[in-house]
Amino acid sequence: MTRAFPANPAHPPVLLADYTTLGLGGPARDFVSAGTEQDLIDAVRSADESADPVLLIGGGSNLVISDAGFPGTVIHVNTRGLRRDGAGDGAVDVTVAAGEDWDGVVAAAVADGLAGIEPLSGIPGRAGATPIQNVGAYGREVAEVITQVRVYDRQDRQIRLIPSDGCCFSYRSSLFKSGRPESLFSPSATGQPLVAGQPRYVVLDATFRLARQPLSAPVRYAELAAELGIALGEQAGVGEVRAAVVKIRARKGMVLNPGDPDTRSAGSFFTNPVITAADLARVEAAAVARGAGQVPRYPAGDGLVKVPAAWLIEHAGFAKGYGAPSPARVSAKHTLALVNMGTAATADLVALAREIVSGVRAAYGVTLTPEPILVGVTL
Repeated sequence: MTRAFPANPAHPPVLLADYTTLGLGGPARDFVSAGTEQDLIDAVRSADESADPVLLIGGGSNLVISDAGFPGTVIHVNTRGLRRDGAGDGAVDVTVAAGEDWDGVVAAAVADGLAGIEPLSGIPGRAGATPIQNVGAYGREVAEVITQVRVYDRQDRQIRLIPSDGCCFSYRSSLFKSGRPESLFSPSATGQPLVAGQPRYVVLDATFRLARQPLSAPVRYAELAAELGIALGEQAGVGEVRAAVVKIRARKGMVLNPGDPDTRSAGSFFTNPVITAADLARVEAAAVARGAGQVPRYPAGDGLVKVPAAWLIEHAGFAKGYGAPSPARVSAKHTLALVNMGTAATADLVALAREIVSGVRAAYGVTLTPEPILVGVTL
């Protein structure tokens, strides 16, 4: 475990911009690199004993950090490890340490002939973030294949196994995400006060149940099916699905490329709104009035529908490249990504996000919700 203390002149401040895909974020007051599971637990426990706020980061692909940085302990999760265990009936349980590169995990699964996570190819970040966000793309969510998540419980100071049905998975959220009522701290079993509003559980590893088969699960996403040249519900080779997903994501600037500023983003900046039928009727009426055409929608269960945030953004007047020549603008490849052209500050990006939220609300009466975790900033 290595530590850096900006207050010590022998150790220059660690800029969190260097640890995020947006390239934004001020200094960490205290920075720890945790290379082992025990390092990770020890660093969290030490901070908790001091009632010090903690920020856990991995690949930094889903973070928007204030220009002021973080006034507590930042722990960079670099744990490694991947184990395969037979689960019967051709299934394999793949247990992955939180600090493993997620796309590397997907690539290894595909190379090993394991199906189940190939639609989640090309997503930047670490494996430990996938259950926190219930990461999903192209018709698949990790909730569908996770069997358990092993965590460090900061309240009770012990390691726990949480089965999938206890993870409270929902659209881009889970038990492990900060701000959920299940995650707020009360005084710990030791009587030590903990910092309110922080996640109770630190993900150590997650287990994914995959199928040993040459074909993917039935393809449920129209754009992916079209790229593969198959009908919705049909299957394709797991390698073919991975290649198609990476190709689609690259077209949208959603695959990291140091030479392409359109990939200097946090991925999808807003979640797709899930609304009622009555809300949809109002959105449709607004679309007609604006000459925006048919509103796309997808069933979301319980009479609800999901409307693409990208469509709302574009048809509220924020086209690809909106904001240029400002250093923070909408991606030239995808309206759902906000990018740092290289000289932006977090304040620039947040101002753009607020403008978009306000514009979509004024046009369609829908309030967009940010998908990245906001640290020290609000919209």
